[in-house]
Amino acid sequence: MHLDDLKQALLASYRADGGINHLDGANLPSQESVNQLAADLMHLLFPGFFEETGLTESALPEHTGRLLARVDARLVAEIEKCLRFAKEPDAATRARERANALLQQLPALRKLVQTDVTAAYQGDPAARSVEEIIVAYPCVLVISLQRLAHVLYHQRVPLLPRMLTEFGHERTGCDIHPGARLGDHFFVDHCTGVVIGETATVGSHVKLYQGVTLGAKSFETDPDGNPVKGVKRHPDIGDHVTIYAHATILGGDTSIGARSIIGSNVWLMKSIPADSVAYFKGDSVVVRSRRKNDALVGHSATGHTTHVPEVTSGEWEI
Repeated sequence: MHLDDLKQALLASYRADGGINHLDGANLPSQESVNQLAADLMHLLFPGFFEETGLTESALPEHTGRLLARVDARLVAEIEKCLRFAKEPDAATRARERANALLQQLPALRKLVQTDVTAAYQGDPAARSVEEIIVAYPCVLVISLQRLAHVLYHQRVPLLPRMLTEFGHERTGCDIHPGARLGDHFFVDHCTGVVIGETATVGSHVKLYQGVTLGAKSFETDPDGNPVKGVKRHPDIGDHVTIYAHATILGGDTSIGARSIIGSNVWLMKSIPADSVAYFKGDSVVVRSRRKNDALVGHSATGHTTHVPEVTSGEWEI
């Protein structure tokens, strides 16, 4: 096919099939610009860790001011594009307001992400230093960007929060929706394959391993068969919970009680109380208390509930 013929075929495809930017209308945010914004925000959160040359204490004020100015300009520009896409009135003024609100939270967000670094260092015996956690552990990038995007999500900024979290997702394989609520001291070991849905809540001091899914059991649809937006679809995870590799926990009414342990490959669609252990025993998922002499509950692979004898000292350890 001649190039001119191909050009005409592509133009016809643009008209017929869509999938193009808003020609003659509001421009969408730039992926390249948002990626740079994500990188610059990480530099603000962890100054001196990602620079190509050393950063001295005397140079830190000027460096921070220059970086803040760059982030501020880029943030306002990209938020304004998002608001124009959503047809919000006075997009320029409101973009300025939302950018200010996020930037003002940077000191508090820095304090929060430091708890995640601490959790990673304390939670992984392979870690040799806090510095290693920051420069080499993928959870730092993905959790930090999610916490930043979460602020924009609650400001009802469209597009940009997901674009920021996707910067972390494509580099780590860990997909945390900007709407998810994450407690402090959050650690995702290895990161790869982890998915946390929009309406999930995760308590403090929670540790996840690779391949964990906090997902939706199903979703409501309207009369036309389209998904209903904004309903609770994802589980709640209590404080001090550990979830091992490739476990799947589904449903907006599913709650994992505090201090519980979920074993590898476990599939849960029912709530379990605090201080529980869930693991496979044969073809069934068994849920038992971590406290001696509490009754056990077993969930078969088909979801039926069975009574299990009380814990004995020989069965206590997983």
